[in-house]
Amino acid sequence: MGKQNITVRIEVTGMTCTSCEQHVKKALTTIGANNIFASFRKNEVTFEVPDKSYIQFAKEAIIKCGYTPRHEEIISQQNRLELSNDGDYDLVIIGSGGAAFASAIKAVEYGAKVAMIERSTIGGTCVNIGCVPSKTMLRAGEINHFSKQNQFLGLNTSAGPVDLSTLVDQKNELVQYLRHEKYINLIDEYCFEIIQGEATFVDEQTVEVNGQKITAKHFLIATGASPSIPNIEGLNEVEYLTSTSALQLKQLPKRLTVIGSGYIAMELGQMFHHLGSEVTLMQRSPRVLKAYDPEISEAITKAITEQGISLITNATFNKVEMANGTKLVHITVNGENMVVEADEILVATGRKPNIEKLNLELAGVKIGSHGEVIVDEYLQTSNPRVYAAGDVTMGPQFVYVAAYEGGLVADNIFGSLKRKLDLTVVPGVTFTTPSIATVGLTEEQAKAKGYEVKTSVLPLNAVPRAIVNRETTGVFKLVADAQSGKVLGVHIVAENAGDVIYSATLSVKFGLTVNDLRETLAPYLTMSEGIKLAALTFDKDVSKLSCCAG
Repeated sequence: MGKQNITVRIEVTGMTCTSCEQHVKKALTTIGANNIFASFRKNEVTFEVPDKSYIQFAKEAIIKCGYTPRHEEIISQQNRLELSNDGDYDLVIIGSGGAAFASAIKAVEYGAKVAMIERSTIGGTCVNIGCVPSKTMLRAGEINHFSKQNQFLGLNTSAGPVDLSTLVDQKNELVQYLRHEKYINLIDEYCFEIIQGEATFVDEQTVEVNGQKITAKHFLIATGASPSIPNIEGLNEVEYLTSTSALQLKQLPKRLTVIGSGYIAMELGQMFHHLGSEVTLMQRSPRVLKAYDPEISEAITKAITEQGISLITNATFNKVEMANGTKLVHITVNGENMVVEADEILVATGRKPNIEKLNLELAGVKIGSHGEVIVDEYLQTSNPRVYAAGDVTMGPQFVYVAAYEGGLVADNIFGSLKRKLDLTVVPGVTFTTPSIATVGLTEEQAKAKGYEVKTSVLPLNAVPRAIVNRETTGVFKLVADAQSGKVLGVHIVAENAGDVIYSATLSVKFGLTVNDLRETLAPYLTMSEGIKLAALTFDKDVSKLSCCAG
C-alpha cells in the first residue's frame, strides 16, 4: 500500500521575490513537506504532506521565517504511489517530442506505468525536422556568408561553392546522434514503453494501435503540428518544398521563392540566401512579423534587404504553374499583376495541429476552429481523462514551452498539484542574421491591457559591440509602465539577440524596473549592454555619453 498524501494550498502574504519563495520552501521542508511550489506573484504555496495534522505545522514554519499564512485549502487527497488499475497504463502519451518526453519522465518519477505511442520517428519536430537541423544549416550559411564578406574585405578567407549534399549528410549525422542521446536512450533509462504505430481513439478511455486496443486512466495528446499548405490554384500540381523537405535538398537552387514571411520563412529563406541562392520572400500582409512592434519589423526588413533578399509584401497569390522547367508564381501587388520565377518554391505559411487520425470526437475531445485541441488552464481537455500539450494546442510553438507543459500535465495528474498554465512571460527567438528576440508585451499589447506606456528605442548604431562588429542594423526596444517603471517587454534585433533575451526574460518575469536596469552593471563590449543603454535612453541621449559612462 502506498502512503496516503494530501496536497495543500496556503495563501501567504509578505513574499516579494524568489528569495522569499526559497525561504518558504526551506521552512516547509523541515516539517516533511514534499513537492513544494511557492509563488510570490500568486501569494501562495502548495505542498504535499501525509495528513491534515501537518497543516498547522506548515503554518507555524511559515510564520517563523517571517511570512503570514492565511487561508488554506486541501486541493487533493489520494494515494500517489498506489495508482489506479483502471486501464492497461496509468498514462498513455500519443507523440514522442518535447512535451511527450517531459511528461513521461516526470510521470515515471511519480511511480506511474507509462506508454508512449509514436507513428513515425521518435523525438518529434525539434530534433528531427525543426530546431536542430535548421540551426546547424543556418550556422553553415552564416559561415559561408561571412567568408564571402571577409573575401570582399580583402581578408585571406576562402569562400568556395557550397557542397549542399555533404552539408545535409553532416546535418543528418548530428540529428541522429542527438535523437539517440536525448530521446531514444532515455526510454530504457526511465523504463517506460514505446509503441510504434498510429493511435486512434475508439472511445473515451481506449485507443487502438496496430489492431490492438489499449486502455489507460489518463491520456496525453502531444502529437505536435506540421506545415499548413495554403489554398492557391495550381500549387498542388507543382512540386513544392516545406520546412521539412527543404532541409533534405541535396542541390542548391539558383532561385528560391518563399511563400510566407514568418519566422520559418525568414530563417530558411536567409539560410538559402547565405548558402548562395537568389531568394524572394513573399507575403500577404503589409509588413513582416506583423505581430511584433513596428520597430522590430522595420529593422529586420532593412537588414534582409541590405543583404540582397527580395521582399514582396501586400501580395495576393493568384496561381502557381510550371512552364518550361521553371516554376511561376502569379501574384497581384497593389493592383499590379506580377510573375515571380523560381527553381524551387518553399511554402512556409504556418502550421496546423496533427489530429487527423486521432478520432477525437470518439474520445469526447473538443477542437477549435483551427483544429487545435482545446484545453483549460490545467491543460485538461473536455474529456477529463485526456490532456494535451505542445504545438497541438497551437500555443507558442517552442520546444521549451512544450516540455514545460508536458511536465505540468504529469504534476497535475499524478501529483494533483493543480498547477495552472502560465505563459505570460515566454521568450521567442528567430535565428536570422541579425537575430530577432522578444519577450513580454509589445507596445500595442501593453496599451490594450490598460497600461500607461513609455518606450525606449535604441538603434544598434548606439551599441558599442555592434559598432565594433561593423553590424549596426538593428534595434533595442523597451516597453515599460509609465507609473511604476516596471519593464513590460523587451524586443531586440541584433547579433546574439537570442542570448541577450534571457536576461530580459528575468527582468520581465520578476518585475524589474527601468531604474533597476540603469543601476545594474553591464559588461562593456557585449550585446547585452544594449539593454542597459536602452534603459538609459528613457531620459538620456546615450550618443552623448562616453564609453562605459552609464
